[in-house]
Amino acid sequence: MFGIFGKKKDPSTVPDKERSSPSTADEKPLSKSDDKSYQGAGFDPTGLERAAKAAKALESSRFAKDAIKLTHLQEQTKQLEYQTRVEEYQTHQRQMALQQISKEAEEARRTLEAQTEHDRLRAQYRDQLERKRQVDELNAKKYTLEEELRKQEELVKRQEAIKRKTLEYEAELRQQTELARVKAETEGRIRQERENHDLRLEQTRVEAEEYRSTILEAIALAGQTVGNGIKDFLSDKEKMTAGVVTLSAVALGVYSAKTSTAVAGRYIEAHLGKPSLVRETSRQTVLGTLKNPASFFKKVFSQHKPHDALEGVILEPHLDERLRSIALSTFNTKKNKAPFRHLLLHGPPGTGKTLFAKGLAKHSGLEYAILTGGDVAPLGRDAVTELHKLFDWANTNRKGLLLFVDEADAFLRKRSTEHISEDVRNALNAFLYRTGESTDKFMLVYASNQPDQFDWAINDRIDEMVEFTLPGLEERRRMLNYYLKKYLIDRDGASQRARQVNIVGIKDDHLEDAARATENFSGREISKLAIAWQAAAYGNEKAEFTPSIMKSVLQIHCEQKDQKKQWLDRASVRALTEDATK
Repeated sequence: MFGIFGKKKDPSTVPDKERSSPSTADEKPLSKSDDKSYQGAGFDPTGLERAAKAAKALESSRFAKDAIKLTHLQEQTKQLEYQTRVEEYQTHQRQMALQQISKEAEEARRTLEAQTEHDRLRAQYRDQLERKRQVDELNAKKYTLEEELRKQEELVKRQEAIKRKTLEYEAELRQQTELARVKAETEGRIRQERENHDLRLEQTRVEAEEYRSTILEAIALAGQTVGNGIKDFLSDKEKMTAGVVTLSAVALGVYSAKTSTAVAGRYIEAHLGKPSLVRETSRQTVLGTLKNPASFFKKVFSQHKPHDALEGVILEPHLDERLRSIALSTFNTKKNKAPFRHLLLHGPPGTGKTLFAKGLAKHSGLEYAILTGGDVAPLGRDAVTELHKLFDWANTNRKGLLLFVDEADAFLRKRSTEHISEDVRNALNAFLYRTGESTDKFMLVYASNQPDQFDWAINDRIDEMVEFTLPGLEERRRMLNYYLKKYLIDRDGASQRARQVNIVGIKDDHLEDAARATENFSGREISKLAIAWQAAAYGNEKAEFTPSIMKSVLQIHCEQKDQKKQWLDRASVRALTEDATK
């Protein structure tokens, strides 16, 4: 360190002999045994002595000033180091303070979150308690009401029991009183009869004698009178001839009147009336004309208007084309007075078979009549007579008649395998007899859901068969548009004062969804769905038909459809089980 002052040597590099003073260089350090001043009292003064000697040596040394400066510089360096350490310590304190503040902030945040969570849990718990309290109150009120209702029911039952006992007691008293009265009256009559027995016998004997004498006198007088009359009649040839002629004329008149009355009745019934088997007909009767002449004139004026055979019937294209061909063929058959061909329409219910039959009759210019196969069996023995009346009535129609037999399998079942009664068998034979030959008077259209149950003779009388299937997706779209227009928009047949339905928010997408959701729906079921939509629209104050109403009603009908299918499946399984058991 002292190299900056010339050739001065660094004290740290100077040998110990050189650094020591000349006076002390040759001296040896004193030991405790050599030092006579050391008394062993616990304090060693030799160190102070050596320090004093070193200080004197340092003052006498030529490096004393440098040593002082060096000491001063060392002191300043130590102070700077100390100051640096103080500043570092202060910086460290500030960092520690900042960390403490961060920790306190983090602790405060955690505390706040914990407090918030605690408050939330407390609020949730209070809400649960409040809900539970309300539920308990409701349960208590419900229990109280049920108890009151039960007490009222018990009170009513007790009152009814008391009333019933009172009535029974009154009836018993009335019965006892009546029995006592009857008994008293009977005993009085018996006693009176016993007392008056002899008088009554004498009176009866006298009356019988008088009656006998009167009868004998009347017989004698009548015999005498008749004998005299016969004697006079036989003795007079003119009277006898006139009497025989008169009796013959009376007998002939009675027989003629009876026969003519029956013939006139059959004629009137065949030409002017309607058979009891016919449920519905377009043929106008005299009684119907007198009751409603407006419908008669309307029918007369509408006869010359063209009519579409498939009006209101929506079918798939192939079936539509085939039915139109049948309608045209029937029209030309009627026009050319050729024998009609009989038709079978089979398929699920509600697919348009009856509508097509009516449309076919109107399109062809025929009258139509509808009868149900289920009406034949309840007639019993009269079924044969009614069937003959039906065909007699059909043969008297000058325009031709389309006879639509709905549910035909109800009485036209197989005679060989089905268990049918004798009356139904006779009715089937009569039907086969009247339909065995081709005719230009009437056309038979059968409708059935189970055509496989027909008797083979009925199948032989069917000239053409058409199967009606459930509508597909495109047909359901057309049906929904048709029935929405009919029942919700145009309202066919509604009066002017009828309230109009407001259609709000219904788009093509909703109709598309409805068409997809109504899979396996028949045309009748889709028509009923549209009517249900109309009823639901009238169920609100503004008569609005919205997508929500449309969806809810559709969902209800789909659920009902599924329920009916489950019932049908159960019935089928039950029938199969019964057949297997038999």
